[in-house]
Amino acid sequence: MADSSQQGHYHAGMSSKAFLNAERVIQEISLKNGDKFLDVGCGEGRFSLAVSKLVGNKGKVYALDSYEKSIAVLKEQIHRDNISNIEAIVADVTKKMPLPDAIIDVCLMANVMHGFLANGEVPAVMTEAARVMKVGSTLVVVEFKKIAGPPGPPISIRMTPEELENLISGYGFEKLRAVEVGQIHYAAMFRTVPRHSN
Repeated sequence: MADSSQQGHYHAGMSSKAFLNAERVIQEISLKNGDKFLDVGCGEGRFSLAVSKLVGNKGKVYALDSYEKSIAVLKEQIHRDNISNIEAIVADVTKKMPLPDAIIDVCLMANVMHGFLANGEVPAVMTEAARVMKVGSTLVVVEFKKIAGPPGPPISIRMTPEELENLISGYGFEKLRAVEVGQIHYAAMFRTVPRHSN
Protein backbone atom coordinates (compact mmCIF):
# COMPACT_ATOMS: atom_id res chain seq x y z
CA MET A 1 0.00 0.00 0.00
CA ALA A 2 1.14 3.54 -0.65
CA ASP A 3 2.50 5.64 2.16
CA SER A 4 0.30 8.72 2.40
CA SER A 5 2.76 10.53 4.68
CA GLN A 6 5.08 11.37 1.79
CA GLN A 7 5.62 14.89 0.56
CA GLY A 8 2.89 15.75 -1.95
CA HIS A 9 0.32 13.27 -3.22
CA TYR A 10 1.45 9.83 -4.40
CA HIS A 11 -0.69 8.98 -7.42
CA ALA A 12 -0.29 5.18 -7.25
CA GLY A 13 -2.37 4.87 -4.10
CA MET A 14 -4.70 2.25 -2.74
CA SER A 15 -7.22 0.84 -5.19
CA SER A 16 -10.77 2.11 -4.75
CA LYS A 17 -12.20 -1.20 -6.00
CA ALA A 18 -13.70 -2.04 -2.62
CA PHE A 19 -15.79 1.12 -2.36
CA LEU A 20 -16.42 2.40 -5.89
CA ASN A 21 -18.68 0.49 -8.25
CA ALA A 22 -17.42 0.87 -11.83
CA GLU A 23 -20.72 -0.28 -13.35
CA ARG A 24 -22.65 2.34 -11.37
CA VAL A 25 -20.42 5.08 -12.76
CA ILE A 26 -20.56 3.76 -16.33
CA GLN A 27 -24.37 3.72 -16.19
CA GLU A 28 -24.25 7.50 -15.91
CA ILE A 29 -22.08 7.91 -19.02
CA SER A 30 -23.63 7.93 -22.47
CA LEU A 31 -21.24 5.61 -24.29
CA LYS A 32 -21.85 4.52 -27.85
CA ASN A 33 -20.44 1.79 -30.02
CA GLY A 34 -17.45 3.29 -31.79
CA ASP A 35 -16.59 5.87 -29.13
CA LYS A 36 -12.99 6.73 -28.27
CA PHE A 37 -12.63 6.58 -24.47
CA LEU A 38 -9.77 7.92 -22.35
CA ASP A 39 -9.20 6.58 -18.83
CA VAL A 40 -6.80 8.96 -17.04
CA GLY A 41 -5.11 7.25 -14.09
CA CYS A 42 -6.61 3.92 -15.09
CA GLY A 43 -4.85 1.81 -12.46
CA GLU A 44 -5.34 -1.85 -13.28
CA GLY A 45 -8.11 -0.97 -15.72
CA ARG A 46 -11.40 -1.71 -13.99
CA PHE A 47 -13.20 1.03 -15.91
CA SER A 48 -11.29 0.46 -19.14
CA LEU A 49 -12.14 -3.24 -19.23
CA ALA A 50 -15.84 -2.58 -18.63
CA VAL A 51 -16.00 0.22 -21.22
CA SER A 52 -14.20 -1.83 -23.89
CA LYS A 53 -17.29 -4.02 -24.21
CA LEU A 54 -19.54 -1.00 -24.71
CA VAL A 55 -17.51 0.82 -27.37
CA GLY A 56 -17.00 -2.39 -29.35
CA ASN A 57 -14.46 -3.23 -32.03
CA LYS A 58 -15.04 0.09 -33.80
CA GLY A 59 -14.28 1.94 -30.59
CA LYS A 60 -11.04 2.40 -28.71
CA VAL A 61 -10.05 2.67 -25.05
CA TYR A 62 -6.87 4.52 -24.14
CA ALA A 63 -5.87 3.50 -20.60
CA LEU A 64 -3.16 5.79 -19.18
CA ASP A 65 -1.35 5.53 -15.87
CA SER A 66 2.07 6.58 -14.61
CA TYR A 67 2.42 3.45 -12.49
CA GLU A 68 4.14 0.78 -14.59
CA LYS A 69 3.02 -2.13 -12.41
CA SER A 70 -0.65 -1.26 -12.88
CA ILE A 71 -0.27 -1.03 -16.65
CA ALA A 72 1.57 -4.37 -16.64
CA VAL A 73 -1.36 -6.00 -14.82
CA LEU A 74 -3.81 -4.50 -17.32
CA LYS A 75 -1.72 -5.64 -20.28
CA GLU A 76 -1.73 -9.17 -18.91
CA GLN A 77 -5.52 -9.07 -18.66
CA ILE A 78 -5.83 -7.69 -22.21
CA HIS A 79 -3.61 -10.48 -23.50
CA ARG A 80 -5.37 -13.18 -21.45
CA ASP A 81 -8.84 -12.12 -22.65
CA ASN A 82 -7.70 -11.35 -26.21
CA ILE A 83 -9.04 -7.78 -26.05
CA SER A 84 -8.20 -5.80 -29.17
CA ASN A 85 -9.63 -2.34 -28.43
CA ILE A 86 -7.69 -1.27 -25.31
CA GLU A 87 -4.34 0.45 -25.56
CA ALA A 88 -2.66 0.44 -22.14
CA ILE A 89 0.03 3.12 -21.91
CA VAL A 90 2.50 4.14 -19.21
CA ALA A 91 2.24 7.93 -19.32
CA ASP A 92 2.65 10.94 -17.07
CA VAL A 93 -0.47 12.92 -17.92
CA THR A 94 0.88 15.93 -16.02
CA LYS A 95 3.42 16.37 -18.80
CA LYS A 96 2.02 15.05 -22.08
CA MET A 97 -0.59 12.57 -23.18
CA PRO A 98 0.69 10.40 -26.05
CA LEU A 99 -2.44 11.05 -28.10
CA PRO A 100 -3.31 13.21 -31.13
CA ASP A 101 -5.49 16.32 -30.82
CA ALA A 102 -9.28 16.07 -30.66
CA ILE A 103 -9.85 12.31 -30.83
CA ILE A 104 -11.57 11.52 -27.52
CA ASP A 105 -15.37 11.28 -27.14
CA VAL A 106 -15.45 10.51 -23.40
CA CYS A 107 -12.71 11.09 -20.83
CA LEU A 108 -12.87 9.61 -17.34
CA MET A 109 -10.85 10.81 -14.36
CA ALA A 110 -11.80 8.58 -11.44
CA ASN A 111 -10.30 9.36 -8.03
CA VAL A 112 -7.34 11.26 -9.48
CA MET A 113 -8.34 14.95 -9.51
CA HIS A 114 -7.72 15.43 -5.78
CA GLY A 115 -4.14 14.25 -6.31
CA PHE A 116 -3.61 16.65 -9.22
CA LEU A 117 -5.01 19.42 -7.00
CA ALA A 118 -2.71 18.54 -4.08
CA ASN A 119 0.34 18.56 -6.34
CA GLY A 120 -0.54 21.72 -8.28
CA GLU A 121 -0.90 19.69 -11.50
CA VAL A 122 -4.45 20.64 -12.51
CA PRO A 123 -3.45 23.26 -15.15
CA ALA A 124 -1.13 20.84 -16.97
CA VAL A 125 -3.57 17.93 -16.85
CA MET A 126 -6.64 19.91 -17.88
CA THR A 127 -4.83 21.67 -20.72
CA GLU A 128 -3.81 18.27 -22.07
CA ALA A 129 -7.30 16.83 -21.57
CA ALA A 130 -8.81 19.73 -23.49
CA ARG A 131 -6.29 19.17 -26.29
CA VAL A 132 -7.09 15.49 -26.85
CA MET A 133 -10.87 15.79 -26.46
CA LYS A 134 -13.29 16.66 -29.26
CA VAL A 135 -15.48 19.75 -28.93
CA GLY A 136 -18.79 18.58 -27.47
CA SER A 137 -17.26 15.51 -25.87
CA THR A 138 -17.84 14.47 -22.26
CA LEU A 139 -15.52 14.64 -19.27
CA VAL A 140 -16.52 12.55 -16.25
CA VAL A 141 -14.76 13.30 -12.97
CA VAL A 142 -15.40 10.88 -10.11
CA GLU A 143 -14.34 12.20 -6.73
CA PHE A 144 -14.74 11.58 -3.03
CA LYS A 145 -17.49 13.58 -1.38
CA LYS A 146 -16.21 16.35 0.86
CA ILE A 147 -16.66 14.37 4.05
CA ALA A 148 -14.08 13.12 6.50
CA GLY A 149 -12.53 9.71 5.74
CA PRO A 150 -11.17 7.14 5.83
CA PRO A 151 -11.28 5.74 3.24
CA GLY A 152 -9.90 8.25 0.82
CA PRO A 153 -7.72 11.35 0.89
CA PRO A 154 -7.65 14.02 3.61
CA ILE A 155 -10.67 16.31 3.59
CA SER A 156 -8.34 19.24 2.80
CA ILE A 157 -7.97 18.05 -0.82
CA ARG A 158 -11.51 16.83 -1.32
CA MET A 159 -13.83 19.01 -3.41
CA THR A 160 -17.54 19.65 -3.59
CA PRO A 161 -18.99 19.48 -7.12
CA GLU A 162 -19.09 23.29 -7.08
CA GLU A 163 -15.42 23.55 -6.13
CA LEU A 164 -14.55 21.06 -8.84
CA GLU A 165 -16.48 23.10 -11.41
CA ASN A 166 -14.63 26.26 -10.37
CA LEU A 167 -11.33 24.40 -10.61
CA ILE A 168 -11.67 23.20 -14.19
CA SER A 169 -14.21 25.48 -15.92
CA GLY A 170 -11.46 27.79 -17.15
CA TYR A 171 -10.01 25.05 -19.36
CA GLY A 172 -12.93 24.82 -21.79
CA PHE A 173 -15.35 22.65 -19.81
CA GLU A 174 -18.93 23.44 -18.82
CA LYS A 175 -20.74 21.46 -16.14
CA LEU A 176 -23.71 19.35 -17.14
CA ARG A 177 -24.66 17.63 -13.88
CA ALA A 178 -23.37 15.85 -10.80
CA VAL A 179 -24.77 12.58 -9.49
CA GLU A 180 -24.12 10.39 -6.48
CA VAL A 181 -22.40 7.14 -7.46
CA GLY A 182 -21.89 5.59 -4.04
CA GLN A 183 -21.85 6.37 -0.36
CA ILE A 184 -18.63 8.37 -0.57
CA HIS A 185 -18.38 9.31 -4.27
CA TYR A 186 -20.01 11.56 -6.83
CA ALA A 187 -19.54 11.86 -10.58
CA ALA A 188 -19.53 15.28 -12.21
CA MET A 189 -20.17 15.48 -15.96
CA PHE A 190 -18.76 18.24 -18.14
CA ARG A 191 -18.93 19.07 -21.83
CA THR A 192 -16.04 20.50 -23.80
CA VAL A 193 -16.78 23.85 -25.39
CA PRO A 194 -14.80 25.82 -27.98
CA ARG A 195 -12.10 27.82 -26.23
CA HIS A 196 -12.23 30.66 -28.76
CA SER A 197 -15.31 31.48 -30.81
CA ASN A 198 -15.29 34.00 -33.64
